Parts: sequence; structure tokens; C-alpha cells
Amino acid sequence: MNALNGFDVEDLVLGQSASFSKTISGDDIVLFANASGDNNAVHTDEAYARTTPFKGCIAHGMLTASVISAAIAGRLPGPGSIYLGQSLRFKAPVRPGQTVCATVTVQEILTEKRHVRLTTVCTVDGKVVIEGDALVMPTSR
Repeated sequence: MNALNGFDVEDLVLGQSASFSKTISGDDIVLFANASGDNNAVHTDEAYARTTPFKGCIAHGMLTASVISAAIAGRLPGPGSIYLGQSLRFKAPVRPGQTVCATVTVQEILTEKRHVRLTTVCTVDGKVVIEGDALVMPTSR
């Protein structure tokens, strides 16, 4: 793997994994709301969010899930990978200031199609906040 090209599909092995972590800031939430147009008050208005079952602002689920994209693009399979699909199951909220750790693990290698299925898990302090799987097209020799 190098800065321009990640692991080629031929170099991946079942069970191989990598992680990427990011602390989600209040600014990240505001920027994501502006970029996406999702201005749900549970993300952007602390006074309102305190009246919800969450008892305070939470990060957008898709902002939290974007840490998975960073793990795929930057770690495994890495640069040059093409993201083809993702399933997500949201298990718990993420609050401003919490650090999300996304771990991706090679679950299946579809050699003929040059695709790889990855198990994807996001945790905060060891607690699963998102789980799912991704279909990715890594580079090939």
C-alpha cells in the first residue's frame, strides 16, 4: 500500500482489518448540517434536543457513518478503492466530543468481480454505535 494506491484485491486476506478514529465536534455537526441540508433540531438546537429522548444534541447518523468511509479510503483497502454500497444499522447516538472508531474487516473476496465485502463497525468507548457491511472495489494489479 502507498499514498496513491491501497491494497490490491489480490493482496487482501479474509479477516484482515483496519481502523480509523475521529472525534466528532460540534463544528463538524454544524458543517454537516449545512453541507447536507439536514438541519433537524436534535442535531443543531441544544434547548430543543434536551426535550427529546436523547436529552441533548447528537451527531447525524450519516456523519458518524462517514468515519467508515475514511477507514475504507485511507486504510483498507485504501486509496484507489471505489465504494459500491453500504448497509447501516444505527445502535446508539453519538454526542459532540465523542471519538468514533470505525473498523473494517475483510469478510468476503469476490475475485472474479474484483469486489470485497467488508464488515463495518463504529464504536465509541467500546460500545457499538453503528454496524453493517460495505461492498468495495479495490485496485487490482
